[in-house]
Amino acid sequence: MQAKTTKKNVTVIDVAKAAGVSKSTVSLVLQGSDKVNPATRDKVQAAMAELGYVYNREAASLRGKRSNLVAIVINDLTNPYSAQLAVGLEANIRRMGLFSMVVNSGEDKDTQGQLVQSLKEYNVAAFVICPAPGTDADWVNQLAATVPVIHIMREITGAKVPTVLPDNQAGTLASTRHLLSQGYTRIGFFGGNQRISDYGERLAGFKAALAEAGLEPAGVWETALTNRHGGRLAMAELLASSTRPEALVCFTDIVAYGAIEQLRQQGLMPGKDMAIVGFDDLEDSKLMTPALSSIAIDADALGATVCQVLEDIRSGQQMQGLQRLPVQLKARGSSLRAC
Repeated sequence: MQAKTTKKNVTVIDVAKAAGVSKSTVSLVLQGSDKVNPATRDKVQAAMAELGYVYNREAASLRGKRSNLVAIVINDLTNPYSAQLAVGLEANIRRMGLFSMVVNSGEDKDTQGQLVQSLKEYNVAAFVICPAPGTDADWVNQLAATVPVIHIMREITGAKVPTVLPDNQAGTLASTRHLLSQGYTRIGFFGGNQRISDYGERLAGFKAALAEAGLEPAGVWETALTNRHGGRLAMAELLASSTRPEALVCFTDIVAYGAIEQLRQQGLMPGKDMAIVGFDDLEDSKLMTPALSSIAIDADALGATVCQVLEDIRSGQQMQGLQRLPVQLKARGSSLRAC
């Protein structure tokens, strides 16, 4: 394949030449035609990626202009907090006089890349992305060179884009201190995995609070799946081990829900046999019996902050850096000794 072209605008002809096929073949690939065999299609798509070619569906007269569409790429829309966050973002974006399109990467970076590539064809005004695990900083920076990008909830090391996060470390610092104040000393960290930045931050807050008290973690249990089922599986593993903590700081409420279900299946009571604190403060958390203690994140405030960053970018400011939003402990029956 030829080296990347130095032309400002890569054309179908450039792609055809690089892939060693005809212009009509490239056009068929762009149209998604099944008349092109898979090997040729892969070769054409590789050439487009190498050259940075973007198929623009808009009329030629509109080429190069930004639309009023903001693309929101969410990591997992099956997670209730992610859905809540998407709703908050959409409402705030609409108040700006813009429209949004929400898509789901399913925690898969390849799916994320395909979605972004397709959305670029519509000359979106900006991308708001909760990065999937394994997202590459170079990929992000190349995207940001052509269209504004804002990251939410997770940070990608080396990505030169504005990022809006909850104060993850402060959250687990508060939840662990709370458990310590209730007299618990054997406290574990439960859920999440090392591939995502918020895991490291939340684990750090947990360890910092224990270090203040001169204690070590009673255990750290990761979950390959950061969902309800992942919580159930990890709790089954925990209960089968020789070391059982008195209390758990959970990565998210959803993971905590799975852990609680598994506890109950074994005849154990959350809040009595094991104290539990979540993170996200979902609506269902306060309705449980006992109600789940959690770290609350204001999804609407996060959406408003993202839109302020977007407004600043649209006004010509070069925005980078990190903004952390405050969080708040909601102490309830699942972690209070009196319950």
